[in-house]
Amino acid sequence: MKSLIIYQSIHHNNTEKIAQIMAKELNADLVKTNQIKDLDVSGYDLIGFGSGIYFGKHHISLLNLIKDLRGLNNKKVFIFSTSGLNKSKFNDFDKSIEDGLEKRSALVLESFNTRGFSDHSFLKVFGGMNKNRPNEKDFEKAKEFIRNIINNLS
Repeated sequence: MKSLIIYQSIHHNNTEKIAQIMAKELNADLVKTNQIKDLDVSGYDLIGFGSGIYFGKHHISLLNLIKDLRGLNNKKVFIFSTSGLNKSKFNDFDKSIEDGLEKRSALVLESFNTRGFSDHSFLKVFGGMNKNRPNEKDFEKAKEFIRNIINNLS
């Protein structure tokens, strides 16, 4: 199964760490949003999209890229993120990316979120939150998430 992971990771490389773990588990190509050369993803069987969460949404570069990608029609995709707060029904930060992917007729399989260190804005005063995250337990959960996707596709 040919796989691709597209991600954006900015402040503390929280999402990049998770993306690298997932890419290794999948033996996937790994690329940041600003490094994509070919916007045609039709050659891939599975694509992961991930970023940190910024003001309740995935990074704008990832959301914009989805609009331009070719070959997403009926493509199996998954979403992942790192964030300061947990996802909840009142804080569903996957909604905008899911909507964008579904508009492009991609098949969203599952999503994964884990905490990430954040010292954005006023949090700097307190030394940040979620220190030492993501950690080994988070990495294991990311591996398990990918294994479950692989098993469900088999």
